[in-house]
Amino acid sequence: MALRKIFNNVRTYVVIFLGLLVISIAWTAFLLPHQISGSGVTGIGAIVFYATGIPIGYTYFAINVLLMIIALKILGPGFGIKTVYGVVLSALLLTILQPLIPTAIVHDKFMSAIIGGILCGAGLGIIFTQGGSTGGTDIIALVITKYRNISPGRIILYCDVIIISSSFVVLSHLAPAQRVETMVYGFVTMAIQAYTLDTILTGNRQSVQIFIFSRYYEKIADQITTGMHRGVTILDGTGWYTKENQKMIITLVKKNEASEVYRIIKSIDDTAFITVANVMGVFGKGFEKLKR
Repeated sequence: MALRKIFNNVRTYVVIFLGLLVISIAWTAFLLPHQISGSGVTGIGAIVFYATGIPIGYTYFAINVLLMIIALKILGPGFGIKTVYGVVLSALLLTILQPLIPTAIVHDKFMSAIIGGILCGAGLGIIFTQGGSTGGTDIIALVITKYRNISPGRIILYCDVIIISSSFVVLSHLAPAQRVETMVYGFVTMAIQAYTLDTILTGNRQSVQIFIFSRYYEKIADQITTGMHRGVTILDGTGWYTKENQKMIITLVKKNEASEVYRIIKSIDDTAFITVANVMGVFGKGFEKLKR
């Protein structure tokens, strides 16, 4: 049991590392070479780099250390060791990768903004599914929500808009048209990142409701409960065309488990009638916990 717990913890931190690596590659290989601003503390580091030449990893680390000190005093030490892990590792990866990738992998600026946004969103999605964090505006949101009744997502959005908009003022060495372009590409990256992140997190939680009509309902129900450890409900029904009584199976599974249900049904009764519907939310054992 102890070995399994250790393995799960190690796996969690390895997966978080992979997510941080994806984000770091997005910045160093796609966004920084084209001087595209972005969201979060990494976006601040990017703007400082464009204006002064200071490597992004240094600014990122310095700001996050300051935010973590504030969080420790206000929130206490329980706000997360994974946040410290994410901040330190992100700073190291950004510092190491930036000189290794001096030029853009993709020369088209708009395409780089799209790819960079997708990779940032995917990396954040990987990290969030493991309960990790990259610090930055997440910490600001936690601090503010302790004293104000406001959504953390709204706080992060406001911070990101301010950060990207500030590039127009900070990058004063560029022509006005270039500053506007940098800002616009930053908002494009932010929007794509948010969409990708939301898609990953929603897809990870999405469930489906499956209705199964089969005369072999007992075998199918047994296979779903014993093989997949999912609950099954049997209802009585009547086929109005045939006027015959029949049994109907109802089960709820994660979307990525639906193919396993199909496999079970096909192996028992390939003539079964099946309907599948997406559900907005499923709360209870094996799914989401009901929150107040």
